[in-house]
Amino acid sequence: QVQLVESGGGSAQTGASLRLSCAASGRTFSRNAMGWFRQAPGKEREFVAVRSWTGSSANYADSVKGRFTISRDSAKNTVYLQMNSLKPEDTAVYYCAAREGAGIRVGVHEYDYWGQGTQVTVSS
Repeated sequence: QVQLVESGGGSAQTGASLRLSCAASGRTFSRNAMGWFRQAPGKEREFVAVRSWTGSSANYADSVKGRFTISRDSAKNTVYLQMNSLKPEDTAVYYCAAREGAGIRVGVHEYDYWGQGTQVTVSS
């Protein structure tokens, strides 16, 4: 059974940093793109960041460019999201996702596996 388990969420002040981790089990995703999405209360789930299976390419939502960095350790089957300069508008449940394909995609429907989510709350 494939599982994606996020960790590292919590509460932070504006300007602080948090690092999310997503550990995959049940299969390896070394040849699959993996990404992060988030969903704030009352809003639809939105794309945050994705990294290709090679790790050489990444894409970010405009709202997080320059502040968030996605990385992956294929040997550990884990993907990370380093979040710096956090803002209150970053408050959301953050989801890790993996797709069967290798290419970078930003659509929610293009991902096949999802974690249960981890809450990030940023206060001013």
